[in-house]
Amino acid sequence: MSITALALLLFAVGFVVMLVGVLLIMLSALREAERRTEGREVEAGGVLIVGPVPIVVGSSQRIAKILLVLAIVLTLLVLLVYLITSGLLRVAWS
Repeated sequence: MSITALALLLFAVGFVVMLVGVLLIMLSALREAERRTEGREVEAGGVLIVGPVPIVVGSSQRIAKILLVLAIVLTLLVLLVYLITSGLLRVAWS
């Protein structure tokens, strides 16, 4: 077996082991969340930011509003970091 084939095999085995580990962690978290929320109402939501446009999905309007505010704050923070690191915005640190 050549070194290249062995390296490829080790890479594939490592990838599969990491994938199985991530799946086990996800299943464990889902099982624990299900156990803790029996008999309670659960709200969930998510944000997808495409360019500067946040797309908000929520199980209730309250969660959607919270996530929209969070998405706007994070978008502004990313824009500020970009402006500072690109040199377009000068900041005096002293």
